[in-house]
Amino acid sequence: EVATLPSGLLVDYCRRVGAAALVKGVRTNVDLDYELPMATVNRDLADVESIFIPADPKFGHISSSLVKQVADLGGDVTKYVSAVVATALKNS
Repeated sequence: EVATLPSGLLVDYCRRVGAAALVKGVRTNVDLDYELPMATVNRDLADVESIFIPADPKFGHISSSLVKQVADLGGDVTKYVSAVVATALKNS
């Protein structure tokens, strides 16, 4: 079973569970440009730090929306996501 986060601000969830940091993967500078302003706001709102981990460059072209689209059209996404995620996408 795939867990889902509650609705609302991520920093509110961080407060509830006592998280001091978020770990996020980034594929390219475009992801980083998108994530940096959110990291600043998360720090301002709840003193939650963001830690960025660069993805392996061979996966730079893979996005969640691309994986969802391939899965929706019946394609095999097992080389891009874990078995649990692949099953959840297949059953959605």
